[in-house]
Amino acid sequence: MRGTALVLLTGYLLFVGWLMLRPLTVMWVEPSNLEPFASLRADLREGTWHGLRVIGSGLLLLAPLGVLVPALGSRLGGSRFMSFAHTVFAGAVVSLAIELLQSMVPSQVANVDALMLNTFGVALVHLLCYGRLRALLLHRRRPPATRTALGQEPAGRGGRAPAQTPSPAAAAGDGVWQRVAPGGDRLDGSLPVL
Repeated sequence: MRGTALVLLTGYLLFVGWLMLRPLTVMWVEPSNLEPFASLRADLREGTWHGLRVIGSGLLLLAPLGVLVPALGSRLGGSRFMSFAHTVFAGAVVSLAIELLQSMVPSQVANVDALMLNTFGVALVHLLCYGRLRALLLHRRRPPATRTALGQEPAGRGGRAPAQTPSPAAAAGDGVWQRVAPGGDRLDGSLPVL
């Protein structure tokens, strides 16, 4: 799982880097925005649909990191809170790096609102997908239930499955098995197997 997540994360970050850091042919460039919500207000003034499109693209740009970053860690980065903190921090660092590099590319500008939207998108996807991803991975890692020779699932004391021990008849080759509890006592009440 970690190898797949690493390959997907690397590929996605390369795509985002190409998308956000390539020079564009434009007539003019707005100055960098360091005032929170200033460019969002300006986008919403241009029209609700335009503003929602800008907000949606900002939220979705780094959103896959909300799933890919936890998948890199063991046990999905630990507890839900620790995984959330690590993932949001990683998303903020990647977004900050993109914004700083954009300020050095002609026709691209840094925007603090884009940084906030990107980070919020990562956080939102992590909150929505962490539980499902954890359930999927834990279900996949759960070992299959052991079965007896007759195909029944064994049940023992305290929820532990009893060990299977061949009877003397099974040693002779007739395939009969007896169920033995973890302490060595037979479950049918006879003497323990040595």
